[in-house]
Amino acid sequence: MNQPSPSLIDNVISGQRPDLARVRVILSRTSHPGNIGAAARAMKTMGLSRLYLVAPKKYPDPEAVSRAAGADDVLGNAVVCATLDEALEGTVFAVALSARHRNLGPIRMQAREAAPLVLEKSVEGDVALLFGNETAGLSNEDVQRCQRTVFIPANPDYSSLNLGAAVQLLCYELRLAAHEGRPAEVSRTVPFASPPATSDDVERFYAHLERVMITTGFLDPAQPKRLMAKLRRLYGRVNLERDEINILRGILDAVEKQRPPKS
Repeated sequence: MNQPSPSLIDNVISGQRPDLARVRVILSRTSHPGNIGAAARAMKTMGLSRLYLVAPKKYPDPEAVSRAAGADDVLGNAVVCATLDEALEGTVFAVALSARHRNLGPIRMQAREAAPLVLEKSVEGDVALLFGNETAGLSNEDVQRCQRTVFIPANPDYSSLNLGAAVQLLCYELRLAAHEGRPAEVSRTVPFASPPATSDDVERFYAHLERVMITTGFLDPAQPKRLMAKLRRLYGRVNLERDEINILRGILDAVEKQRPPKS
């Protein structure tokens, strides 16, 4: 078995959640090297890094690198095994991804309900997600090596999924479960923030607004009706910020400057 050095594994999983760092994604007898690269990419986008390959037909291969699209670290540290026994060695829990109903086999679970169980078991040691060949899937013997069978509740009239897509979905469910349904959102954008407007800021704005509406003839002070009350309700629906008050009063200043002085 082609095991990477511990230092390489440490580099790959640095910064990972411990539960996700204990998840092995095992691809058994993969036919197309592009799917290996796609799986590596799917894993990295969801924070997983431990890829195991059981007797791949073609690997290493340039197409795997191309499809990895930047997940070269996950792909480069993939563990190539001759048998499934080698890939599962040391694991405490494994699930087999299979859409087929089998007469004898592990309990079937949907991917979403299985993900928390997988992470729960990871507290005890390494866990594994097992994916079969693109054409034949997993054999009964392979499935029986696992403690659960997991399926993706796809359209029953067309449930065939590409291997890379299936890996992406399972890794996504694991990430959701690891973060209790709300993974942290990472953004390089610095959010704009302004202090909230104070009560006196808002009252000066209303006084300014009323004055401009009177001078422009929009508001008749003799018959104001409920115009100011309605405007207060309008602006009261939002928490005005100080910068927003300054913008609104700047507009009112510009309107006042455009009006000729009274003779």
